[in-house]
Amino acid sequence: MGLFDFLGFGNKSNSIQEFKDKGAVIIDVRSQGEFAGGHIKGAKNIPLNEIRNKIDDIKKLNKPVIACCASGMRSSQATSILKQNGIEAVNGGGWQSLQSKF
Repeated sequence: MGLFDFLGFGNKSNSIQEFKDKGAVIIDVRSQGEFAGGHIKGAKNIPLNEIRNKIDDIKKLNKPVIACCASGMRSSQATSILKQNGIEAVNGGGWQSLQSKF
């Protein structure tokens, strides 16, 4: 596993497709204001600073997670938090580039 894989940036296209095939939910970790300014249809908005408090709710979805944000940095942090809590997750990066994959 390389550094980019560890940070959630490695081989993203294949991972995104695999997660889509598994029925993954998209969690946008930007602020509510950023989310209101545009987002991927069907994405759930859980700001990064609330992720730890929402772990049980996310687990109840019983689906893998594709995390996204503006650039990929916050979603990388969210992906790490989700994985530490036993949730299958991948960093989808910036929401606008991720949107083109859906």
